[in-house]
Amino acid sequence: MTDEKYLTIPELAKLLGVSRIAIFNRVKKGQIPASKIGKTYFITDQTIAHILGKEVTKGGKDLIDAAVRKTVQEYGEVLKKLGKE
Repeated sequence: MTDEKYLTIPELAKLLGVSRIAIFNRVKKGQIPASKIGKTYFITDQTIAHILGKEVTKGGKDLIDAAVRKTVQEYGEVLKKLGKE
């Protein structure tokens, strides 16, 4: 037995303060990974941590790194001047 915890779509919707339909649509589109048992979808605590921003995935880290590189490339001189103040 694993130590993973799960939330259902209504529980996650209540936690995030959005509608059940919004969560359900994201699950159906594959934007939120979920397992289906019978008619009920379950979302793992690891997925919930990712949604809440408590955990960064490899893909998320790559996006952040790319954004930092672009910012430094475009505003490098300005950042240097701000760092000297």
